[in-house]
Amino acid sequence: MGTGRGQKVAVITGASQGIGAGLVDAYRKLGYGVVATSRSITPSTDADVVTVQGDIADAATADRVVAEALNRFGRVDTLVNNAGVFIAKPFTDYTEDDFATATSVNVTGFFHITQRVLGPMIEQGGGHIVTITTSFVDHPNSKVPSVLASLTKGGLAAATTSLAIEYATRGVRVNAVSPGVIKTPMHSVETHETLAGLHPVGRMGEIGDVVDGVLYLESAPFVTGEILHIDGGQSAGH
Repeated sequence: MGTGRGQKVAVITGASQGIGAGLVDAYRKLGYGVVATSRSITPSTDADVVTVQGDIADAATADRVVAEALNRFGRVDTLVNNAGVFIAKPFTDYTEDDFATATSVNVTGFFHITQRVLGPMIEQGGGHIVTITTSFVDHPNSKVPSVLASLTKGGLAAATTSLAIEYATRGVRVNAVSPGVIKTPMHSVETHETLAGLHPVGRMGEIGDVVDGVLYLESAPFVTGEILHIDGGQSAGH
């Protein structure tokens, strides 16, 4: 059992696999209580991990997540907006469903949960919001047409800097991690060689690379409004 209401608390979206699951483990190792949410998440055997199953695009899910954090731990110190979808297609091939999916998860989900954690953060004297974007936002690649990712995740990058300035005097830091292509269950093994070639360093990123970046931002009190590129050099050029 943890120390109850004295411990820090992280809310992590998209927490059932990949980067999200890695973040849950990392924050627990730091001693944080964790509220983990995704559509497919199952209850945890760890008493200091509270799971909330639901669609992040639904405002009711955001309400439940924040309520669980406050009921179980009494505070919210960090929000990691990790939930996201990536749909790569030529622009004119995108369907109405593709558009609805990308905007609902990437933008609407960010909006609801971020809005709801700010009240508790300000009340307790501070907090930290980290959003996972993508390096395709500022470094498009002709081999990976993905305008919907740029449209939605690009909005999150802009919102990160805007929120950082809006809340800078109230103790809430707002940052983002902008990854390259990371080796997660989202990408099948047969695509790994091609995806590795999209990065100047010649390999895909590991989940740990992104987790380490989030933990750096967590431990950097003078850093806010930062878009931290963890992309094997993609954002520098190719």
